Formats: sequence, C-alpha cells, structure tokens
Amino acid sequence: MPSSPQDQNKDPKQETEQEPENQEQKDGRKEETKEEAKAEENKNDEMKQKKKKERKEEKEETWKDFIYNPATGEFLGRTASSWGLILLFYLIFYGFLAGMFSLTMWVMLQTLDENVPRHQDRVANPGLVIRPIAAEISFNRSNANEYNLYIQQLHELLQQYNDSIQERNDLCMVGEYTEQGNERVKKVCQFKRSTLGQCSGLPDTSFGYAEGKPCIIVKMNRVIGLKPQGDPYINCTAKRDSPLQMQYFPFDGRLDKMFFPYYGKNLHPDYVQPLVAVKLLLTKDDFNIEQVVECKLEGSDLRNDDDRDKFQGRVTFRIKVSE
Repeated sequence: MPSSPQDQNKDPKQETEQEPENQEQKDGRKEETKEEAKAEENKNDEMKQKKKKERKEEKEETWKDFIYNPATGEFLGRTASSWGLILLFYLIFYGFLAGMFSLTMWVMLQTLDENVPRHQDRVANPGLVIRPIAAEISFNRSNANEYNLYIQQLHELLQQYNDSIQERNDLCMVGEYTEQGNERVKKVCQFKRSTLGQCSGLPDTSFGYAEGKPCIIVKMNRVIGLKPQGDPYINCTAKRDSPLQMQYFPFDGRLDKMFFPYYGKNLHPDYVQPLVAVKLLLTKDDFNIEQVVECKLEGSDLRNDDDRDKFQGRVTFRIKVSE
C-alpha cells in the first residue's frame, strides 16, 4: 500500500533525535527505582531497630516487675502474705524433721554403754604385737648405734611397769579372773617390770642386744570383757630345720588370768596388760643369717590360725644379727 504524503514528508533526522531522549528516560527511571529501594531498605532497618529497642525495654520492665511490682506489691512473684505462709510451712516442716532426728538419736544413745562397745564381734580374738616395733630387726652387735633405737623403745614401753609404780596396784589372786562387779573405778593388778628378768632392762640395759642375744617383748591387744579359757601362754618357734633356743619371762610365757577381764579406758584407766619377753639365745652359727620367728597364743580358746588375719593370735618377725 503506498505511503501517505505525510509519512513521506517525515524527516528521518527527527527520528534519530528522539531515540536518545527515550534512553535518558529509561536511565532516569532506573535511578528513581534504586533510590526508592534504598529508601525502603533504610525504612525497614529503622523499623527493626525500633522493634529491638522496644523488646529490650519490655524485658527490662518485665525483670523489674518480677523483682518488685509496685502495682501488685509482689516481691519475686509473691505477695507478703504468700511469703509469710510458705516460710511458716517450711519452718514447721523442718522443725518436725529436726525433732524426729533428735528423738531418734536420743533413743539410740539410750541403748549404748559409754564404757563397752555394743558390737565387738570382729575383735573377739585379739591380735599379738611385738616391741621393738619392727617387722625386720637387723643390727650389728658391735655397733651400739644400730640397736639403740630398739632398746629405747623397750625402755619406753616398760616405764609404766617400773616396780615403784606397780607397787601402788593390787595384789590379785594368781590363776583367777579379776571380776569387779559394779565398782566405778576398777582396781589394777600388779605386773612388775622385774618379772621379765633378764629382759627387764634392769640387769642388762641393752636387753641382750650388745651380746647378740636380743629380747623381744610380745603383748596381746586389749579386748574389753575378754576372759580367755584354759591357761594361755606365748610360744615362739623359728622357721628352720633345727630349733632355736629361747628363754621366756615370765616362766613358760604365761599370761595369767588375773589380768582379765579388761573393763575399758574409762573404768580401767591405769590398767597394764601382761607381757611376755622372749630372749633369743643366738649362737655364732646363727649370726649373719636371717631368722624368721613366729609367736602364737596357745593353751586357750582364742584362735591363732586364721589365714585372713596374720596377726590374730599370732605375730611373725624377722631378725638378723651380725658380728
């Protein structure tokens, strides 16, 4: 179709001038859109910050109200009357518990004796111990410095057995139990130091250590109320092929019945337990050789063969004397 005269009269120059104007409009619109988006973003940030600030203020107000709310008069979520009632409840509750505990303790204490343990089944069979305190005794008989500690321990043990002190105690019936009924303070039977003869430290202050024939003192642990049956005595043997010569003080290592029963520290404060001294008569052939010696409580109903307890009714020690 042929174009109209108006179309033919249009200037192509004008068309080229209009195109740059349309591009500028597009760029302007883009810049406006960016500014609007940026303004919207800033507005959103301001809204978020405002909300955060409001939440923070709400939290502060909530904590303040929890600690003390002036509107309701509540402190930590409770009114004064509520606090009073709950404190009264716990006061009565814990007071009742304390009363029950005190009553229970009082009833239990009424069943106990301050002088005698209620249960002493585990110590029904006493153990034996030796002095000087050493599982292995080793010394050179020519060097006093090596055995001074041993003889010092023996002297300290026998101080309370000095004859001058023991003469204040009672002469008791030999071979009979010293039962004393309801006396408030129990009497003490004499056990004089001189009874130990050559092992008393009186005729020989070195207890035989200087000559290489040392004394070992054996004693039985105290057990309240113990009354051993039979005729108890201490018997020591050396674990070797040939017997080792020994001498006992008192004679035959007897533990006389008159020293039993023991009534405890409160009723029997000055009590001294019987001792048995064993003098090892070592010869030159026995020097420089370790001797293993076992002492047992014999002649009574007390046990001395429990493998679970090596000290129940017996005691073992090693001794080596060198020249």
